[in-house]
Amino acid sequence: MVLSGYSPLPAYAALFVGAFGTPFNIATTLAHSVPLMLTGLGVAIAFRSGLFNIGAEGQFWAGSIATTWVGYAVGGLPPVLHVTLALLAGAAAGAVWAALIPGLLKAYTGAHEVITTMMMTYVAIQLSHFLLEGGPMQAPGYTPVSPDIRPSAFLPLLVPRTQLSAGLFIALGAAVIAWLILERTTLGYRMRAVGFNARAAAYAGIDVAATTVLALGLSGAFAGVAGAVEVLGVNHRLYDSFTAGYGFTAIVVALLAKNDPWATLGAALLFGALSTGASYMQLSAGVPSQLVDVVQGIIIFFIAADAIIAWLLRRSRNRKEVAA
Repeated sequence: MVLSGYSPLPAYAALFVGAFGTPFNIATTLAHSVPLMLTGLGVAIAFRSGLFNIGAEGQFWAGSIATTWVGYAVGGLPPVLHVTLALLAGAAAGAVWAALIPGLLKAYTGAHEVITTMMMTYVAIQLSHFLLEGGPMQAPGYTPVSPDIRPSAFLPLLVPRTQLSAGLFIALGAAVIAWLILERTTLGYRMRAVGFNARAAAYAGIDVAATTVLALGLSGAFAGVAGAVEVLGVNHRLYDSFTAGYGFTAIVVALLAKNDPWATLGAALLFGALSTGASYMQLSAGVPSQLVDVVQGIIIFFIAADAIIAWLLRRSRNRKEVAA
């Protein structure tokens, strides 16, 4: 920033004020953090199971599509039941998107989940284009958007005139669920054992293939819920530029949190603050948006690089042990 001729201190002060300076800014920061919390938890679960779920973005889209359909096509339900059904639809869609093809291929053919989950992301995005651009989910008119979901499926706003909805409580509850599954259940123990050493887990009697499918499905369910919350609490419909790449940012969020569910909440809040504060920094300090992106990228790189290298080294070591 200094090399570009801008003063760092006023710029970073503006960044902080933009993120936390007013109740409105705090609410906006939390609203941007909610989808990152949920997708980050999903990616963290996959990491703990020794899987690199790089396709959370596609699972986010799958959850959004299913939730949107339930939101506008299913009527006559009380709000609590309608919201619950829509969230379950999003979770189920995300889980199926991750487990059905990437999970089964990984478990029974050895196909690498990085490739399969990424390919499924492209499929999900193209599927949304098909559904919205003259497809069965396009609302009447020329604009490629879905119909609005019914008011009974809206998540209540926590702060009026902001995007902060009850999805924040869903994200906090999801962190509790993720921690309980990973640390207090037999399934979580099996997933962690497979992630630590698949060969030793198999020797101990753990069904590695089934655990792999379940882990990817669970990871996708969290990403699907993230898409559901964005539909029910923020956008209330589906359109082409629906997501801001939450599924991709979630990878860095999980790495930064070292795959700990509680730390994932804090890491997601950091990235939510960077997103909200960067806009204000651009307006207040005059820093170009491109430079703001560079600053964010450098921060992300230095924070996450050690975790990425450690994960790659651990994975390489496990492969050598399996080969031996």
